[in-house]
Amino acid sequence: MDTQTLTSRRRQKVWLDKESGKIDAFKELVAQATNPHEWPLASGVVKNVLIYDGSRVREIARDPDARLELMAEWVEAFSTGPGVIVIKRAIADLSVIDRATEVFNAIVKAEKAGGKAAADHFAKPGANDRIWNSLQKHALADPENFARYYASEAIAMASEAWLGRGYQMTAQMNRVNPGGKAQVPHRDYHLGFMSPEQMQGYPGHIHAISPVLTLQGAVAHCDMPVESGPTLFLPYSQSFFEGYLAFGRPEFQAVFAEHHVQLPLAKGDAVFFNPALMHGAGNNVSKDIWRMANLLQVSSAFGRAMESVDRDAMCKAVYPALLAARSSGSLTSSQVANAIAATAEGYAFPTNLDSDPPVGGLAPKTQNTMMTEALEAGMDPDAFAAMVEMLAVKRRA
Repeated sequence: MDTQTLTSRRRQKVWLDKESGKIDAFKELVAQATNPHEWPLASGVVKNVLIYDGSRVREIARDPDARLELMAEWVEAFSTGPGVIVIKRAIADLSVIDRATEVFNAIVKAEKAGGKAAADHFAKPGANDRIWNSLQKHALADPENFARYYASEAIAMASEAWLGRGYQMTAQMNRVNPGGKAQVPHRDYHLGFMSPEQMQGYPGHIHAISPVLTLQGAVAHCDMPVESGPTLFLPYSQSFFEGYLAFGRPEFQAVFAEHHVQLPLAKGDAVFFNPALMHGAGNNVSKDIWRMANLLQVSSAFGRAMESVDRDAMCKAVYPALLAARSSGSLTSSQVANAIAATAEGYAFPTNLDSDPPVGGLAPKTQNTMMTEALEAGMDPDAFAAMVEMLAVKRRA
């Protein structure tokens, strides 16, 4: 092989462009069929999508070894499998969902009254109602409901399976109203939110690691028959290396249009998927279904989340609810830990190492650890709030 050929091939491998990716290879990839025998912990396969029973997930969560086995299965499902799973009744107590829906509806009403109208990344303005940073707004509006919502073992296990400990939770409520139009099929954050010109500035290995920095999820807040437009997925498309740049091309959009799958969801169900999976919300052709989902975007501790979240305010708001739940036994210690993970910062950096130096290790205590220790010690809420404020001051440069 001459030098010019070698350098050209190397450049094409590292620096993708808007013409990268062969459509025939893509068609072959998404033609795969999901074999139920390869996924022993799933309750079934529907339209190439793996289905899991929430009751079984909660049972497995109590056994450390079984928990690791299930999370390992999910890792393969997200990476080399179909790329998407559905967990039926991920939140078992539907009254928790209903109360969260009331909170979200009130926030939408208040924001509209204040002249604020949130737009969607991949749909036309007016097609839906959206709450940016529904995580923090939910926590501040109803801390007790927030704690019970994010105590879900299914949410915590899916997040930890793909991202490991210290994951960062963010959420955005999305309500597609009757007549709401479909989203353009796409990949998600990080690279998926960039233009092709911007993507070309990132070498191939960044295209490879972007999918492992986040996990996408959604919790259904109402029953979602197909006519209400639940999300469309193209199983196995996450494995197409050149996908971030290729998926916007007409021939790839045409494959999606022909081969996508769409599953109805019930209130309390959750869907999780690799952010590189080609997907998009469907048309809501119903006359009376306001299709609401709380979209979860969970980020690796090694990256930064899409939204700025005031975790200090959230911790101070949610702490009394968790203290009461822990005292009464209404939430298990595992469930409390799940809620803390969605509330507090799970990563020690960035910080000011002059005023917040490592003690007994290579990193300072995280906000998550401090909140956990405070709950275990039964710290008074006012004292905890003061500690949170002190930590915020210590971390400032």
